[in-house]
Amino acid sequence: MKKDYGIIFHVSLIFGDALAIILSFLTAYFVRTHLDQRPFYFESNPWQFLISMLSLLPVYLIILACFGLYKKSIFLNSSRWRESLRLFLASITGMMAIITCDFFFDLDLFPVRVMALYSAMACFILLCLFRGTVRIVRTFALKHSKNATLSAIIVGNHANTEYLADYISAFPESGFRLSGVVASAKYIPKDLRGCQYSSLKEALKRVQPDVVFQTDDKNSDYVYRQTLNRHLLYYYVPSSMALSSQVGELELIGSTPAIFVPVTPLAGNARFIKRLSDIILGGIALILAAVPMLAIWLAEKLSDPKSPAFYSEVRLSRYNQRFRIYKFRSMKMEYCGLSPEEAFVKMGRPGLIKKYRKNGDKIDNDPRITRLGRFLRATSLDELPQLFNVLKGDISLVGPRALVPGELRHYGDRSLLLSVKSGLTGLAQVSGRRDISFDERRALDIYYIQNWSLGLDFRIILRTIGAVISHKGAK
Repeated sequence: MKKDYGIIFHVSLIFGDALAIILSFLTAYFVRTHLDQRPFYFESNPWQFLISMLSLLPVYLIILACFGLYKKSIFLNSSRWRESLRLFLASITGMMAIITCDFFFDLDLFPVRVMALYSAMACFILLCLFRGTVRIVRTFALKHSKNATLSAIIVGNHANTEYLADYISAFPESGFRLSGVVASAKYIPKDLRGCQYSSLKEALKRVQPDVVFQTDDKNSDYVYRQTLNRHLLYYYVPSSMALSSQVGELELIGSTPAIFVPVTPLAGNARFIKRLSDIILGGIALILAAVPMLAIWLAEKLSDPKSPAFYSEVRLSRYNQRFRIYKFRSMKMEYCGLSPEEAFVKMGRPGLIKKYRKNGDKIDNDPRITRLGRFLRATSLDELPQLFNVLKGDISLVGPRALVPGELRHYGDRSLLLSVKSGLTGLAQVSGRRDISFDERRALDIYYIQNWSLGLDFRIILRTIGAVISHKGAK
């Protein structure tokens, strides 16, 4: 699945909420100092007031999140009244939290307490207005732009097939666009039978969907595997009996419950959070690494003036996308860009090929590597230029190892490995790096993909620092 417009919607909500909160603070200040006729006994400095309140803006946003106001269900299935009630309670709670911080930390945020009441009232009204505006824009985009909706295929001979086909066709604001149905004609509405396909294989070939809904349990393993191989979203619509034992995230598509079966927790808002952390932490790391990188560049040029200090090669990341990864050159120039097999044949030592592969893609005293390169690899300093890849968005700070295209044949679970961005470091690297086998590294990468969390990323980053310092597993 290569489109995720839900992220744009959620990010718009977050920025809209932040703007509404900021404007509510300014509105409260303006009302008290210009519209309220009672005299006030404090120095009027709106910019100082605004800066003080901005420091506590994250508190307000966290409270909105705690009230479930950024969950997908609050927009698709909840009534406007229910959302408004949550916004009202969140506005009051947020202002109480700020007053509490003001009291305990003596921040002197509110010159007079009535401004807190004005802020809470203005916040509730502005949040409702901003969110209503975002909804209108989203609905307009979904109704008038095919690129804003997810192309959907429904698979299965079940009454839910007919309902889902009708609902998705009638309500583009659901975020889906019906592109095909793989079912018997009796389960397809008469006016939609032009979308019927005889097999999932044919539908996938002609439609190129973003999401697949399965309404029965026939060939479910095959259907799920096909969606996984193509990096599509997969929903399983359970029977009423299966609902009591459902595994996954239950959503309502209209009035039909469907279980979203994610390949990885790293989807939706989580992708935005991870990207934001990559930009912040990657930027900090690049600043700290600037001097060491300059020193390594000088060492590379002094040891081999005619050869480039940097090296790039094509790797694979999320959704099988190709990109160029940057490193300090650690190999002799004549072997750069060659596969291990080609390099060993070129140097006249083809016998090393079998030893290299049998030993988990490593070999002691690899003859392709320069003397400086051995030091760079042992300390992982050769990978510092990959911080540019992180900032560009090619890879993440933490993730599975970036795959060389020719290595795909060695990975039975390559669809899983290519469902998230590769990483500069990862669970496999901090669990022994080259001291563990190829199969163990692959298993650790898959575990990371299926159990991702921001906390896990931070633990891996901390362990990476320790692994680099100790040179554990480096070859």
